[in-house]
Order: sequence, then C-alpha cells, then structure tokens
Amino acid sequence: MAPAIRNWPWPLQALLCVGFTIMLILAGFYIPGSPLSTIRAQLEAAQTQLQPLKDEVDSLRVYKQKKVELQSEMDALQKQLATLQTIVPEDKQADQFILMVQGAATNAGVSVRHLTAKPITTQPYYFEMPFQIEADGPYFSVLDFFSRLGRLSRIMNIGDLKLASIGNRNDKFHMNPGTSVTGTFTITTFFTQGADAESAPPAAKRR
Repeated sequence: MAPAIRNWPWPLQALLCVGFTIMLILAGFYIPGSPLSTIRAQLEAAQTQLQPLKDEVDSLRVYKQKKVELQSEMDALQKQLATLQTIVPEDKQADQFILMVQGAATNAGVSVRHLTAKPITTQPYYFEMPFQIEADGPYFSVLDFFSRLGRLSRIMNIGDLKLASIGNRNDKFHMNPGTSVTGTFTITTFFTQGADAESAPPAAKRR
C-alpha cells in the first residue's frame, strides 16, 4: 500500500499527512491517560476556578470605584470643615478676635476707645461671645471700619449701634484729624465648644 501512496499526486499525499496528524492530535486530547488529555483536563479545571475569581475581581472593582468616590467626598468635607472652623472656631480665641477688630479699626483710621467683653450666651449648638465697643473717627472711616469687619474671616453680628456727632466734646483722648462721629455698638462672634464657656471673660479696655 505504501508504494501506492507514493504514486499519489503530492497534493493528496500532503492532505493525507495533515489528516493523519489531526487524528493523532485529537486522539491525544481524548484518549484517557495521554499527556494531551491530562493537560486538557488541567486546563478545564483551571478555567473553572478562574471564572469565580473573575467574578470576585469585577465585584471588587466596584468597591474600588466607590472607595475613590468616598475619598473624594471626604476630602471635600475636610475642606468645608476647615473653612467652617475658620468662620466659627471650636474655641473662643478671644485674643485673636480682638486683634482682628483692632486691625480693621487701625486700617480704617478709626480709634477704638473701649472694648469690653460681655457674658457668653449658650445656644443649642454654639456659644455667642459679645463685645461692647466704643470707637470714633471720620464719618467715612467709620463706614470703612464696618465694611472691613464684614470682610473678616470670622463670622460676626453687629447690633445696638448708636452713632453721635463729636460736637464740642472735650476729653482726654487724642482725636484723629477729621474725627466727626463717635459710636457704641456690640460685636457678637461665635464658637462651638469650650470648657470655660460658662464663665464670663474678663473685661478689656483699649485706648
């Protein structure tokens, strides 16, 4: 038979070799105990184990995305908290607040004559810290002073405002040139907590 196959045209011989090779490969895959069959079984087992891992990885990717979103939200909230703590700090920070008010007055050309701390008032979620202030200066400087107070980083309210003309007032204070009005008012600022919030701060005077 071999000589007969040799007499076949070479395309048929090539086709026969290819078919024989395919049969050997298929036999190797499906004959029990053959190396190819063993490898095929191991491959199928590995694929079976791989699918649950893929599903788990896909589920973890969702949590990873959520973690990124939560971290971004936390960062934004931290920035908001830092801003709020500047506007309404946790502690009284009375000294810093007084310096802020005095700085606004100096820059506006207004003289603060008296600054007296009043008793702190407790509210449900915060504390009110009022100061009674007496100041004088040129009319437009006083307006600038109030404008500067409104631009300070710490939140505050101004109430009980009483303005009057200097007139012929003669006292021991040195008046700035152009001083025309004097006034008293209450500045109230706020904070959120403090161990000594129940006690009133000491009175302070500035000249």
